[in-house]
Amino acid sequence: MLENNALGPPGSSRVSEQPQEIVNSPTELIVSVKNLVKRFGALQVLNGVSLEIKRGQLVAIVGRSGSGKSTLLRCMNALESIEGGELQVCGHDVGSPSRLARRELRSDVGIVFQSYNLFPHLTVERNITLALTAVKKHSRAEAGVIASRVLALVGLQDKAASYPEQLSGGQSQRVAIARSLALSPQLMLFDEVTSALDPELTGEVLKVMEDLSRQGMTMVLVTHEMAFARRLADVVIFMHQGRVWEMGPPEALFNHPQTAEFKQFISSGL
Repeated sequence: MLENNALGPPGSSRVSEQPQEIVNSPTELIVSVKNLVKRFGALQVLNGVSLEIKRGQLVAIVGRSGSGKSTLLRCMNALESIEGGELQVCGHDVGSPSRLARRELRSDVGIVFQSYNLFPHLTVERNITLALTAVKKHSRAEAGVIASRVLALVGLQDKAASYPEQLSGGQSQRVAIARSLALSPQLMLFDEVTSALDPELTGEVLKVMEDLSRQGMTMVLVTHEMAFARRLADVVIFMHQGRVWEMGPPEALFNHPQTAEFKQFISSGL
């Protein structure tokens, strides 16, 4: 069951609807957001966001630039502090985490950005094993085995000895995904990871994400890939003006939008 207590614009009939049941979804909550508020100075970026995500779900967050999508994702990994509300992620209270609590949270939550953030002077394998040896305290041999496994998951077994400058944009993004997977996260967050890629390279990355979803990885992605969201997401969330404006199974949302804002958004092809 996926809930949102701030669903839709003020006065919308969808606010009073019962939470929607997502067919074949697991029952364990992995993310719980209640009345979340985030400000940057006088600008309120998140305005009472509430939602729940269950283990194994793929949740796609869509909306125009400035609607609060990426900020919500960054709050889930404690990269941004919050000013109000409650946020539980993988059993961690993300409200006011200490440095230790943030480290523990990030061992359970991987995040991949539009920029790959690979170390240019390190090989692909060492980009992946660095956190395993420095943070997880694995031996280099143990870390190497894990690196081989996650590179196989993203189809880059043959690139272990390559350097980032020798990779395409799609390959670099897949290495970034592999680096997060190496830490065995419970939840993966993707922030517009294909927006800087051409269509062919975008397809490579989306294929990896599709494979991860089929293997049961819980994922939340901010995306402009509407076809991908419609085909594979369990839940689509449309954000507008810092709120969850509409939310539900993709076929229901795309075929029967309930608000003028979402109708305009999908008709614009954004």
